[in-house]
Amino acid sequence: MVFYSLKADRWKRYGVVVVLSLFCALFLWIGRFNQQPVFQNNGELRALSQGSEDLSFVALTFNISWGSDKVQEILKQLEAHQVQATFFLSGSWAERHPDIVKDIHEGKHEIGMMGYDYESYLEMKPEHVSQDLNKAKEAFEKLGFEDVKWIRPPHGHIDKEVLKRIDEAGLQAVQWSINPRDWENPGTNQIIDQVMNKGSKGDIILMHASDSVKQTPKALKVILPGLKQKGLEFVSISELVSGSETKTTQVN
Repeated sequence: MVFYSLKADRWKRYGVVVVLSLFCALFLWIGRFNQQPVFQNNGELRALSQGSEDLSFVALTFNISWGSDKVQEILKQLEAHQVQATFFLSGSWAERHPDIVKDIHEGKHEIGMMGYDYESYLEMKPEHVSQDLNKAKEAFEKLGFEDVKWIRPPHGHIDKEVLKRIDEAGLQAVQWSINPRDWENPGTNQIIDQVMNKGSKGDIILMHASDSVKQTPKALKVILPGLKQKGLEFVSISELVSGSETKTTQVN
């Protein structure tokens, strides 16, 4: 009787250990799918604007909402200098250019979205913002990108209501800390100077790959090796976030 009692107690202890182990494994497994950061301050949603200055990371980002002539030139520059970037694409553009989206992905670059129609969310009713976000998510899912989690609001226009709708869609807003306004074609040297003089640890650099840019590919020939010479490492937005604490922008 004593033998069976001790054996039963032992199996009970083993059972508890097994159950706890399975519970922990399940918790970690679920956590893999819930690692998207939600940037908040005192419960207030924020937009990501910069990474930490503790690590030598810099995130180069490109917006594309129309045209297809300049993308390949930019991709060639990134490949030549072995630089990883993050491309923010409108859903409608991605649908029209699935082959280029594939090229971006195969180049090991991260893909984010800019909504579907690339219309200012501040000029939409809140429910229409949600509709545009959902339509964009569906467009990327059909192209095989079900894990897109970053969004740059069209034209960078954002307020608290827009942030709320973005959060409800399971996305995170991304802005920038350096904007050389390359889409205005201010001059190749001016684009270079803006990025090289200001570029430092944790920066998110905003550039464009739509057909409006005429000087960006040439500017990248200097910017890409130049920032590396400053000791900076190009990373995706996800790596910028996971690798360090980040800074956020308060939205009024």
